[in-house]
Amino acid sequence: MALRAGIVGLPNVGKSTLFNAITRTRKAEAANYPFCTIDPNVGVVTVPDARLEPLREISKTNTVIPATIEFVDIAGLVAGAAAGEGLGNKFLSHIREVDAIVQVVRCFEDEDVHHVAGSVDPVRDIEVINTELVLADLESVQKRIERQAKQKRRGDKDAEKELPILERLAPLLDDGKPAYLCELSDDERKVAKHFQLLTMKPVILACNVKDDELATADDNPFVRQVRDYAAQALNCEAIVISAQIEAELIDLAPADVEAFLEDLGVEESGTDSLIRATYHLLGLRTYFTAGEKEVRAWTIRAGDTAPKAAGVIHGDFERGFIKAETVAYDDLIACGSVAAARDAGKYRIEGKEYVVQDGDVLHFRFNV
Repeated sequence: MALRAGIVGLPNVGKSTLFNAITRTRKAEAANYPFCTIDPNVGVVTVPDARLEPLREISKTNTVIPATIEFVDIAGLVAGAAAGEGLGNKFLSHIREVDAIVQVVRCFEDEDVHHVAGSVDPVRDIEVINTELVLADLESVQKRIERQAKQKRRGDKDAEKELPILERLAPLLDDGKPAYLCELSDDERKVAKHFQLLTMKPVILACNVKDDELATADDNPFVRQVRDYAAQALNCEAIVISAQIEAELIDLAPADVEAFLEDLGVEESGTDSLIRATYHLLGLRTYFTAGEKEVRAWTIRAGDTAPKAAGVIHGDFERGFIKAETVAYDDLIACGSVAAARDAGKYRIEGKEYVVQDGDVLHFRFNV
């Protein structure tokens, strides 16, 4: 399930540094000038999950395989991108290919790092990016309305479904608001998916602060501005990271990372929080299989049924699905073993209609 999150932002806000930190590589060139990243870099990222180690201990195995998602480092957008400014058309096409957007916002002053607008103003920066995406979508929606209005007059059924949705999206976009804020039913969202709108993708804001401001980020006025704007204008989450710190952690062993963060007065790496938040933003959930051979995290979409979850392991598991043996992670840990969970009545047999929950530990019965 190769869902991708695209890292976007204005030039010189720390996108490539963050990408390198998240992917624990140095694939993306990071330099103090615009358009440093032109072609998007792609990295497969493991999803941090504290549940894997307790499951490993219960299963008495040394092999643990975490879930993964893909991050894409997309070149810095500039004002006028929707009209082709900078490398606008190329950037917008790269954003079109991802499933969610992580917008990096500069929340620090530094005379040595040039800001493309000449000053630090995170809300202005967010609006520059959003305006470009909204303008591109508005043009796309207006063209589609014209086309589908003609098709509707010819009796086209698809046009009849699409037009009312397009006509609700157009004024919202014209007002500068992202398409995902439009109130649509599940069926309408399925129709709207065909429009391939940039602002229909879910968004998370990453507030990039200086290394010595990470522990006190709640007091950072720029961070407060972004959080308020995220809640009131965009209905999305804002997470604090320090791309520079994260870059320094790339080459450290896990124990050294822990000590380093402790010295800074920070409980956990900002990238860990960001990766987990992005995973959920993509609508993804995790179930586990656990045995002596390995403990493994499997990725499904929220709402997937047991046969669909089985199919993630192998198509035969879905086609020949009979039953799923399942125990909730918390129940398994509390009981200490599968046998104890079974004795406590926490171990269940579920059928084809069962919707798999995040953290379920599953064993599938199938026959092909």
